[in-house]
Amino acid sequence: MKRVANWVSLAVVAVGLIGCSGNDDDSGNQSISIALWDEKASDAIDGAIASFKEKHPDVDVTVTYSPFSQYWTTLRTSIGGGAGPDLFWMNAVNFYQYAQPGLIQNLEPFIEEDADFEKSDYYESMIDLYSYEDNLYAAPYFVDAVGLYYNKDIFDEAGVDYPNESWTWEDIERVGAELTNKEEGIYGYLAPVVHNQSGYYNYIHQAGGDIVSEDQTQSGFRSDAAVEAFRFVERLIEQGISPDIKSQIQNDNNQLFMSNQLAMMPAISVMAVMYREELGEIVDVAPLPSYKEDTAILHGISWAMNRGAEHPELAWELMKELTGETGNTIIAETGFSTPAARSAADLWLESLPDMNLQVFIDAQETGSPYPLSRNTMEWQRMETTEIQGAFLSGEPIEDVLERVGLEMERMLNQGLEE
Repeated sequence: MKRVANWVSLAVVAVGLIGCSGNDDDSGNQSISIALWDEKASDAIDGAIASFKEKHPDVDVTVTYSPFSQYWTTLRTSIGGGAGPDLFWMNAVNFYQYAQPGLIQNLEPFIEEDADFEKSDYYESMIDLYSYEDNLYAAPYFVDAVGLYYNKDIFDEAGVDYPNESWTWEDIERVGAELTNKEEGIYGYLAPVVHNQSGYYNYIHQAGGDIVSEDQTQSGFRSDAAVEAFRFVERLIEQGISPDIKSQIQNDNNQLFMSNQLAMMPAISVMAVMYREELGEIVDVAPLPSYKEDTAILHGISWAMNRGAEHPELAWELMKELTGETGNTIIAETGFSTPAARSAADLWLESLPDMNLQVFIDAQETGSPYPLSRNTMEWQRMETTEIQGAFLSGEPIEDVLERVGLEMERMLNQGLEE
């Protein structure tokens, strides 16, 4: 297997991607190129490729890891130019921008001809997330549900019971206040303003709202539920239970948690291994506290195939190794994140047996889908700028949410036929 070093600049990345797209090397061997942004997944990637190479020893596989900040710009440039990697990681924010114009392969023809791939083997949330016009365009890889991580030492020192499935927003405020210790620089809870997936998207759904309507034409920010959600965040910050917006922007909130400065923090399942490595047995996770609804945002990463892949059948075989039994088993055993295949759940739970990872599995039954639309990235950029600006300036949140909702609806409906 060939490994390409982390991309250093946009120019270098673009050349690297264009040069490795499904070409055959000088020896006549066929080659497949794949790209992703998180090198922490390298063990799972390498294991799946090794399994693929056992069946296809004459096929070279090139892996390119890149910084997330450069990944999407470079990917779109290279694929738009008729090149790019054969297989690459896809997230929900960018999915429609690749599926709708046909930049990635519709996987249904491969699935119809392959008895080994069953969509029912995967969590329904992931199949729905990566389907366009009822066709699957990206194969589910791992799931990102949101849970409430907490520091047991801080709870023990305060003589407070750990969070459990009965907790509500009221418990976060009450217990968060008890755990906050300004003299020692400890916050009771992080109410994320800079991270929508682990923060206020969950609160809006828990208050009975949504982010975008099912028909993708209306914004959920112009709702009573959104106001309730942000009022909750405001109270936590005003009481000093949560770091304020300036602190959240200036600091790495994961580092605050891992340096024992946060008693509780909502975060995705991928963080479990890192938190355990840094904090040891003093970290555990509970379900997100509920409000009117008991729910958490469901997201996950999938593998997409370049429409210009030179060897699509081979690319499909590698995709199956990455997302099938082999790939899911390795993801589960390394603890990297919740495997997208239901059958690997128990293996993943065993990877960190003394952490309550079951909360992420259970979230699949009660969770809410990550918001999707044809231009999610555009309105999310506006949304985060406006909302963070409101917390920095003190502008009334109702006014900001109304403005965000109106602008989001303009973007959602732009270009649609009357």
